[in-house]
Amino acid sequence: MAVTGLFLIIFLLFHMFGNLKIIGGADQFNHYAAFLREILNPILPGDTFLWLFRLVLVLAVVLHIWSAVRVTKQNHRGSGGAGRYSIKKSLSPNNTYAARTMIWSGIIVVLFVIMHLLQFTIAPDFFNNPHSGPDGRAGMVYTAFGNWIFLIVYLIAIAAVCAHVSHGFWSAFATLGVNVSGVARKIIRVCSWLVGFVIFVGFMLPPFLIFFGVLN
Repeated sequence: MAVTGLFLIIFLLFHMFGNLKIIGGADQFNHYAAFLREILNPILPGDTFLWLFRLVLVLAVVLHIWSAVRVTKQNHRGSGGAGRYSIKKSLSPNNTYAARTMIWSGIIVVLFVIMHLLQFTIAPDFFNNPHSGPDGRAGMVYTAFGNWIFLIVYLIAIAAVCAHVSHGFWSAFATLGVNVSGVARKIIRVCSWLVGFVIFVGFMLPPFLIFFGVLN
């Protein structure tokens, strides 16, 4: 659970970096989107690498959810041992809101990811969001965040992501044994807040700039 969680956090940071490309304009964002579909060409034809990476992401998500269910059952049984995710209550800030709502924020994130994939990858036409317009894939982003309903949905989802990531980051490093001292635990905690804050600002900046007409 810890390893897959950290892998997904790293992916989020790279995904956020890619999203910020749109601040440089539609051409820069479209170039980045095209680059993702041409990685390892001609060794791997077309967007083969992108689909392989998507499969890896799906596997990581499935393993993360499976681990969460398994660990939750262990914790409910009061089981200790190496498989336990939350090591000791005295070492983990389990009294925070993010910690108490990890399951619910996780469910919100999963539902949002499904909608996100449908809107931007699987069925964009269903959301009236095709990428065949003059702005290409950047146009999909402009269309999506020009709608206040989707902006609110995105805001709620990213808030859930950041709450989940913030506590998950701390818990993952605690599980992997990095919390060896009081100072180390404080550093991990500050880093977890910082990662959550960076992800929130990085993901929400383009939508707000688009919605308020700064980017168009």
